[in-house]
Amino acid sequence: MSAPRQFVRQVRARALALAAVVLVVSLGAVGAAAQRPSAAAPKPTIVLVHGAFADAGGWNGVSERLVRKGYNVIAPANPLRGLASDVQYLKDFLDTVPGPIVLVGHSYGGFVMTNAATGNPDVEALVYIAAFAPDAGETVGGISASAPGSMLGPAALTTRPYVMADGSQGTDGYITPSLYREVFAADLPQTQAWTFAVSQRPAELSILGEPSGEPAWKAIPSWTMVAKQDRVIPPDAQRAMAARAGATTVEATGSHSIAVSHPAKVADFIVQAAKAVG
Repeated sequence: MSAPRQFVRQVRARALALAAVVLVVSLGAVGAAAQRPSAAAPKPTIVLVHGAFADAGGWNGVSERLVRKGYNVIAPANPLRGLASDVQYLKDFLDTVPGPIVLVGHSYGGFVMTNAATGNPDVEALVYIAAFAPDAGETVGGISASAPGSMLGPAALTTRPYVMADGSQGTDGYITPSLYREVFAADLPQTQAWTFAVSQRPAELSILGEPSGEPAWKAIPSWTMVAKQDRVIPPDAQRAMAARAGATTVEATGSHSIAVSHPAKVADFIVQAAKAVG
């Protein structure tokens, strides 16, 4: 074999050997990267708690936007059978959700979550959307009457007695459908407000006088969106509760149904809270 040919073969052999070494090293690096845990923290699950005279469907516009942003969202049914049982129901529900959790409440849903989140280490943020954020011993009725502006009184309610399977009696309260838009959803179109009015879930009236327990906002960071045209929870009451809780607060022009009338604004506010604790 001539010397030039032998030299060319030697060069080719060395090049192939070097390429094999590079390939092995590269595959090893890829494998190590695949085994290495991601540094990014998982996004929290966002749990949306509705209040009285509504149902979980009121969160639909908010839920759709949060899901598009990559969040896992759950909007459970709030039983509305009394504060103690509603709180226990939400506590049990939260125990089935792997953390971390951003807990969001509207209206009476805020009252429930304030109690249900106490002592739960997975709940990293509380977000109040036109919601009650009570202190220990306070009631729905007392907070509603603490500032002028609420139209949710006996004159706006239709009541219906009921009997439980165990024989105990109670009274359900509905917002009278003809008054629903004026009281609850003044910034919704007439037809949409009427649809909500005739499908509203009633609340056991004992809820109005049941006192809150130790509030979760004393230990968990909170955010509040004040609905400036709210006729259920007076805006000044919302501001006072937010200030007391040290909540990050924004104000938005809208009725008590602000999650329906301004879902993008509400979703963005919830994401702000989620990113702050994530």
